[in-house]
Amino acid sequence: MRRRAVANPDKVAISDARRSLTRNELLASIYGLAKDLEAAPRVIGLFAPNSVEWAVALFASALAGKIVVPLPTFFSDEQHSHIVRDAGVELALVTASTRAKATGAGACIRLIEMTRRQDEIVSPVEGFGQIIYTSGSTGRPKGVRHESGQIGWSAAALTEAIGAREDDTYLSVLPLPLLLESICALFAPALVGARTFLDCDLAEAVGRGAASGLSASFEKHRPTTSVLVPQLLKAWVGELEAARRRAPASLRFVAVGGGPTPSAVAEAAWSIGIPVHEGYGLSECCSVVSVNRAGARRPGTVGPPLKGLLVHVEKGEIIVDGPTIMDGYLGRARSRGPWRTRDLGGVDADGYVSVYGRTDNLIVTAFGRNVSAEWVETMLLADPRIGLCGVVGHGEPHLTVFLIPSQRGVAWFSSADAAQVIELIRQCCRGAPDYAVPKVAKVIPLETALASGLVTSNGRIVRSRLAKTAAEFSSIPTFSEREPQ
Repeated sequence: MRRRAVANPDKVAISDARRSLTRNELLASIYGLAKDLEAAPRVIGLFAPNSVEWAVALFASALAGKIVVPLPTFFSDEQHSHIVRDAGVELALVTASTRAKATGAGACIRLIEMTRRQDEIVSPVEGFGQIIYTSGSTGRPKGVRHESGQIGWSAAALTEAIGAREDDTYLSVLPLPLLLESICALFAPALVGARTFLDCDLAEAVGRGAASGLSASFEKHRPTTSVLVPQLLKAWVGELEAARRRAPASLRFVAVGGGPTPSAVAEAAWSIGIPVHEGYGLSECCSVVSVNRAGARRPGTVGPPLKGLLVHVEKGEIIVDGPTIMDGYLGRARSRGPWRTRDLGGVDADGYVSVYGRTDNLIVTAFGRNVSAEWVETMLLADPRIGLCGVVGHGEPHLTVFLIPSQRGVAWFSSADAAQVIELIRQCCRGAPDYAVPKVAKVIPLETALASGLVTSNGRIVRSRLAKTAAEFSSIPTFSEREPQ
């Protein structure tokens, strides 16, 4: 960053809706905060919405050799308190909007100040690392430990894989506490001197489970690259199709990961100018493991591994090894080496990875049929009326699906009868064997799903809550092949 600032000090490096910083201004702001953090505790929480301040705080903490613990704004108060205690956060860097919540979580606080030191170079201190907490399937997430080596390797390998360039503009629409986003929006652009624009309002909405407004954001900022989760890609495709418009011609590479992407959605995206490239990753592997390359995309796969990573399959399970594997979970023994992902998949002769689902999401029906829940869900999610879904049926004679309508699907589901809902499911699952086609559907509004804990605030189904939700809400509209219940 220092070399690039000397070469072109006035080029804009990072922006949000409130401010832009040139390379020189960004570096001076990082130096200023890093100097202030020299005497700060070793473990620092970062509790702020997406913003230029968030980026400066992360880079400054890295320069000062601190261990950074991002506190997602979309986590609950209980989760914030748990993270502060579990990670031993003594100081939290906050903004005015998060000050009260950080204090309530039990951390001492310091406002992120954008003090610039133009005349003083701050030398890096060794020891930077991050502890990443993901929402997971419980309210007590585990902390994943990464040091600067893993983060740096991941960012460098990713820039090589996607062909990142100095003239790129990256549009950030995912919350920065996600390791994937901090690497893609901050570390990777910094390595090549690209520009990042943070759409903070959209990222906050995404953190709350909303998925609209992407077409307007991409049209306004006209980026070259971005990263999305499948739910956002589907929403963007729906917006463009409804408006009969195409994506900006400026786009050259859009990565999508964090879950299975229905083939129909990916192909629809390509047809309207979204250059989608599917990828795969886990927090335990410092985010990205594999991604399809520009000009060499293979539909139905998540591409070859990043440079330096080895991926193979043992008894159907994907195993990853290489320099980005985590140091271990916080509070547990340090462990490096091959990571058993618990994901089912395969690797073809050319090294392209395919992911079929989770080993612990394999459903065995009462008739002894093995069905991957994600396989069925991916087929269903190809329909724009379905926003989220979860399939259950272990030990049962047939599968049941929980359907959460998308914004486009709310009106349709509110008037549909049993025959129409079941026919929708059949059409989505055409080509699948009969035992893999759900025979019962339960339709739940997104608001109810969020309130009941069935869906996390960042838009993921909590599988452990599926059966409990059905028992707790007897009024859930239920449709079956026989008759409405």
